[in-house]
Amino acid sequence: MRTFKITTLPGDGIGPEVMDVALAVLDLVGSEYDLNFEIKSELAGGASLDQFNEPITESALQSCLESDAVLLGAVGGPKWDNLPQEKKPERGLLKLREVLGLFSNLRPAKIFAPLADASSLKKDVIVGSDVMVVRELTGGIYFGEPRGYDEHEGFNTLRYKKYEVERIAKVAFELARKRNGHVTSVDKANVLDSSQFWRNVVHQVHQDYQDIPLSDMYVDNAAMQLVRDPKQFDVIVTQNLFGDILSDITAMITGSLGMLPSASIGEKHAMYEPVHGSAPEIAGQNKANPIAMICSVAMMLEITLNQPEAAHRLNNAIESVLENGIRTIDIASSDSTIVTTDGMRDEIIHAFQQTDKSILHSRELVRE
Repeated sequence: MRTFKITTLPGDGIGPEVMDVALAVLDLVGSEYDLNFEIKSELAGGASLDQFNEPITESALQSCLESDAVLLGAVGGPKWDNLPQEKKPERGLLKLREVLGLFSNLRPAKIFAPLADASSLKKDVIVGSDVMVVRELTGGIYFGEPRGYDEHEGFNTLRYKKYEVERIAKVAFELARKRNGHVTSVDKANVLDSSQFWRNVVHQVHQDYQDIPLSDMYVDNAAMQLVRDPKQFDVIVTQNLFGDILSDITAMITGSLGMLPSASIGEKHAMYEPVHGSAPEIAGQNKANPIAMICSVAMMLEITLNQPEAAHRLNNAIESVLENGIRTIDIASSDSTIVTTDGMRDEIIHAFQQTDKSILHSRELVRE
């Protein structure tokens, strides 16, 4: 039996609810694949602020450093909006990324065929879309110094070092080799010196990946193109701020933020989390869509824990449940069978248990 250490950070709002679903899924995967998950739960975000007056504690950070992977629910909410910047729940997330060295954020946006009608875009525009946004996560304007504000001005510094751009570009090109073989580098080089530097370094890295076509695109045009023709994109690589915005645009192409996972990867550590926020307006009501959290578990199983078969079974189980018309309220249509958070958990677990592992494995070998 293999053992993996997992630190969970349920966080705020619906975070604890979707984390409970994640733990149920891990328990099932462990029993099916003879895996032991040592789970340690820590506080982060507003929950940590309420108890420790810090958005994340040193002991929680240490637990994350000692784990094979970290699972995060969601952080933040209006309850903490008026706190100073250094005390806001999101500062804990930024600290976590910095301490763990999580410099690359992978945000897939792939259309679930049964949900194509849930998108606000026309079906013929989005069907077949499969975009991966690779967002630089530990540099740029979110971390640059100097920074601050007073009653007369506010300022932040957008700064990148060469090695920061090089390593995120390499991640993008390596991913493209495993996907559809194209990288779009997004910047604002027509007005920002930092973006011209970004573009220059990405093209230098591209010299080692001549088999992968590279395109440059200004961020305003990229935002427009994502809603006009998302199928033109494969891997998008961009800086922290632009990636934050563009990945939310790609998320809405799929119809719901509740559907999408993300991975934050460094050289030694990894954290997995759903894209959606804490949704405090529905917290505690058993209405949250847990699919993004389950997909995040699947990404963790495949990327960090090297359990691709379990990951594929989970994704197939989700697809099967959606094909049967089962929905949480956020993605429901008039002819859907609406279920609660717990109901969706049970449906996906049942579908996972019904999957024949040997058949699934043979199918995946054919695909590869």
